[in-house]
Amino acid sequence: MIITLKQTNTFKDNADVRRLLVSLHVDVIPVEWKSQSLYVVNGKFSELSRREVAKHSGVEAILPIDRPYKLASKTFRPNNGKIKIGNTLLIGGREIIIMAGPCSVETKHQIEDMGKEVKNAGCHVLRGGAFKPRTGPYDFQGLGKIGLRFLHDAGKKYNLPVITEILDVRDIELVEKYTDIFQIGARNMQNYPLLRELGKSRKPVLLKRGMWATYKELLLAAEYILVGGNEHVILCERGIRTHVQETRFTLDLNAVAYLKHETHLPVFVDPSHGTGRANMVRALSRAGVAAGADGLLIEAHTDPRKSISDADQAISPQELTKLVKEVKRVARAVDRE
Repeated sequence: MIITLKQTNTFKDNADVRRLLVSLHVDVIPVEWKSQSLYVVNGKFSELSRREVAKHSGVEAILPIDRPYKLASKTFRPNNGKIKIGNTLLIGGREIIIMAGPCSVETKHQIEDMGKEVKNAGCHVLRGGAFKPRTGPYDFQGLGKIGLRFLHDAGKKYNLPVITEILDVRDIELVEKYTDIFQIGARNMQNYPLLRELGKSRKPVLLKRGMWATYKELLLAAEYILVGGNEHVILCERGIRTHVQETRFTLDLNAVAYLKHETHLPVFVDPSHGTGRANMVRALSRAGVAAGADGLLIEAHTDPRKSISDADQAISPQELTKLVKEVKRVARAVDRE
């Protein structure tokens, strides 16, 4: 359950409420949510004890939540959440937000050229990897700090917010200087020290579902960020491992409909990783929006055949332009923009 504390409370008032809860043998986690102080309570107590807590002068409300994830649940926040990026971009509103760009930042000219194409296609955010989690230790691992600078400069040049992946707690301060949105990849979905530290940031975090993760595990991973006070979390379905061998992963669009029903957090779809095939990306983008996704994460490259990483799933600027137009038509059909 969640205990909402009165905004007029002093530090002593909040401490008194906490002492009362601890005396009832439950775990108490303090959370600052926007300008509101909360206690997330893990455990059960009797109806008599609940009444005692409700009567306390420092308690504003008690919200029973039967889910293991509290702050991510729609019981806590019934309306769909919205995340503002900069002065104009709103994630989770009527407009479908498209983040596009290369898997890896390769050179200054490459990411600048792609930034221009992303802008011209009508996309909203430039993506690019500077730190890359590769399956093999000998594969290209990214340009690191210089790649972050190239990405940041390209975004600034074309007035596009940027998103890039964070792999290590030690890099948070560095990456935060250059990015507008943190991305947590599938392999790090359950990297709990990283999730906790990003909970201390106030920059948005796009959290990808792990390739074997359940919906509950994804939401609990998001909870680690939320409980730190960072409410700006975006969930992303990026495909799961199944017996299917013809595609890189299986894009689970069940997840979109389920998550939109279960949580107030915005939900994105990554059809590039979800299929691993460039010729399927447009079709699965349309399907994701039809299923209720708030946005898309697309891999695009000025010359996909020469992409250093994930060449098979990267689409060309021409395909990206077609994708944006098709997605807008589907969006209008499902009362979005």
